[in-house]
Amino acid sequence: MLHILYIATECAPFAKSGGLGDVLGSLPQAIAKEGMQVSVLLPLYGQISESFKNRMEFVDSIVVTLSWRKQYAGLFRLQEDGVTYYFVDNRYYFERDGLYGSYDDGERFAFFSKAALELLPHLDSFPDILHCNDWQTALVPVYLKTLFAGSRQYKSLRTVFTIHNIEYQGKYDHAMFGDVLGLSEQHRSLVDLYGHINYMKGAVVCCDALTTVSPTYAREIRYPFFGQGMESILRENEYKLRGILNGIDNELYDPATDSHLAANYEAGSAGEKRRNKRALAEETGLVHQPKTPMIGMVTRLVRHKGLDLVEGVFEELMHLDLTLVMLGTGDAAYESWFRNKARQHAGRFAFISAFSARLASRIYAGADFFLMPSVSEPCGLSQMIALRYGTIPIVRKTGGLSDSIRPFSSADESGNGFTFETINAHDMLDAVQRGLDVFRQAKLWKKLMANAFESDFSWTRSAGEYTGLYESLAITNTDKKG
Repeated sequence: MLHILYIATECAPFAKSGGLGDVLGSLPQAIAKEGMQVSVLLPLYGQISESFKNRMEFVDSIVVTLSWRKQYAGLFRLQEDGVTYYFVDNRYYFERDGLYGSYDDGERFAFFSKAALELLPHLDSFPDILHCNDWQTALVPVYLKTLFAGSRQYKSLRTVFTIHNIEYQGKYDHAMFGDVLGLSEQHRSLVDLYGHINYMKGAVVCCDALTTVSPTYAREIRYPFFGQGMESILRENEYKLRGILNGIDNELYDPATDSHLAANYEAGSAGEKRRNKRALAEETGLVHQPKTPMIGMVTRLVRHKGLDLVEGVFEELMHLDLTLVMLGTGDAAYESWFRNKARQHAGRFAFISAFSARLASRIYAGADFFLMPSVSEPCGLSQMIALRYGTIPIVRKTGGLSDSIRPFSSADESGNGFTFETINAHDMLDAVQRGLDVFRQAKLWKKLMANAFESDFSWTRSAGEYTGLYESLAITNTDKKG
C-alpha cells in the first residue's frame, strides 16, 4: 500500500484562508477511500481550535538547522476521518495572527519545509510520495534533491508539486539564499529567476511530477499572459506537467442539508429553491419578483476576478430585467465603487462587504445565475458549488471555468451554463443576455436546471486521476531500483 504524505500550509477544518484549505480538507480523504495510506503534515498554528489541540498526541521533537539557526520542531498527531494529520510545532514561527503576511514568511516556510523532511523518520511509517502544495512548501523538493541527496532512506522518495495559483511564487532577495536557505553555491541556479530567489521555480525544477488544478490552466501558464514570469521554466518542464481539475465536497455543499438555507431542497424541487430566492431578496433589500432573474456573485474584490468587466457595463446591466447581489471583500477601490452603486440602485443591486459562509450559501441557493467573469481562474470552486445548488454559472472561458462549464445549447438542450471568450465587458453582457433569454423559456430553463443538478464535480473523479499519478511514480521508482 502506497503511503502519500501531503505537505501543506493550510487544511480545513484546522486552518484555512482560501481554496487550498478546501482542497487539502477533501482530497486526502478521497485518496484514502481509494485504498492508499494517507497523511497530512501542517504547521501547528496558534489559531487552530483548542478542541483539536486537546486531542493531539505528542510524537517527538527534534532540532532543525536552518543555515546558522537551530530551531525546535515538535511533532503532534491527530487521527480524523481515516487520515492521519501531523502538526509541526514552533511557536516562534506559527503563533501569529494570520497564516500568511508576516515579514519573515520566507524564513517561516523554509523552516517548515526543512522540518517536514527531517521529521519523516518520526512518522508512523515512512512515506513513498510527498505531495507539496504552492510556494510555501516548494523547498521540500529542493531540499530533497540537495541536502538529503546522500541519504539512502530518502533516495526512494518521489515528489509531486501542485501549483494552485501561480501568482504567488515566493520571491525573495538573494540574501535569503545563504542566510536562510542554507544551500551551497552550486545549487543557486535551482532557485534563481530574474535576479531573485524564487521558491516555486525550485519546486518546478526539482519535483518528479508537476500538477496544477485544471487542464486548461496547465496549458495557460506556459504563456506570458498567465505564467507570471514562470512560463519559460514551465515550458522546459512541461514533460512532467499535467492539469487535474479540483472537486468539491458534496456533503459540505448540499442544498438538501445546508443549515444556512431558508428551505432545503433537492433536484426537481424548484418551489423550495424559489423560497430561497425570496428569502435572499428580503435579507439583502432587493425587490422580489419571481419572474425577474437574480444574479449572484461571491468573490474576492481583486482585478483578476473580472470586476472591471462588471464595472464597464454596470449601468447596462441595471437596465435589464434582473437583480444582482454581490458578496465579497478586497481592494478598497472596488468596495467603494460597488457600495456607491448599491446606494444608487437600491432594490436592484445589493453589495455586502463581508466574508460570510452563511450568506454565501444563501446566494448559491437563492440566485438564478452565478456570475464569474474572471480574467484568470486556476480552477474555481464557486461555479461547481453553484451547479450543486441548481444555480446557472455565467463564466469567462479560462482555467477551470473552461473545463467545468459547457455552454448551453437550445438545439440539443446540452450544457450547464453560459460562457464568453474574451476579456471584454460587452462579451460578458452578451452571455448574461443569452442566459436571460433561456430563463424566459420555461421548458428550456427547466432542462438547464436539470443539467446543473446532474453535473458531478465530486472528488471521486479527481482522486482517481491522482491515484493513477501516484501509482505511475511508484512504478517508475521500482523500475529504477531494479
